[in-house]
Amino acid sequence: MSTDSQLQHAVLEELGWEPSVVAAHIGVSAKAGIVTLTGHVLTFAQKHAAETAARRVKGVTGVAEEIDVVLPVEPRRTDEAIAAAALSQLGWDVLIPKDALQVVVDDGWVTLIGAVEWNYQREAAVTTIRHLAGVTGLSNEVTLRPHLDAESIRDEIIHAMHRSWFFDTNTIAVSTDGGMVTLSGSVHRPHDRQVAAMTAWSAPGVTAVRNGIAVN
Repeated sequence: MSTDSQLQHAVLEELGWEPSVVAAHIGVSAKAGIVTLTGHVLTFAQKHAAETAARRVKGVTGVAEEIDVVLPVEPRRTDEAIAAAALSQLGWDVLIPKDALQVVVDDGWVTLIGAVEWNYQREAAVTTIRHLAGVTGLSNEVTLRPHLDAESIRDEIIHAMHRSWFFDTNTIAVSTDGGMVTLSGSVHRPHDRQVAAMTAWSAPGVTAVRNGIAVN
């Protein structure tokens, strides 16, 4: 098991390895597997990339992200311009149903509102907005419309997991409460834990996934 200093060093190295992140502007501390990121970046996309890079380091169990987005003085987009650009980009994205989402912008912080059928559509909207110039933060309040009963959702997820070669399904349990899916059990790699969550999200009717799978 890595010490706090070893984990801090590993995260710093990963940030330096990530080409979309200016690692010199980011500070890292670690305590009992929890990594805290501080500092500043120029775009919200860089902020997300830094968090993603930290999460993929072995031994990281959680990330406290305290990075600020400091926009260049010029050019600076108004909230109206950001909202217009966001709506335009959402309209061009073929993964997102037309006119399904609304956008609210407050001092560069974008809030997405609306409802879609699938989680991949919600994630596509987030990805689209994340890379817009002038965005300082993002709140995703897009909801999913459940359209299957809980037992059917659970059966669909279990069947999908049995088709995967990433993990032994005998070590993973799936429970459902309406559209909420809870995963428990254990896997050998962080990637397998992520695959399990992605598999659950792919089931029709899922509105939330609580991933309680441990990595041994």
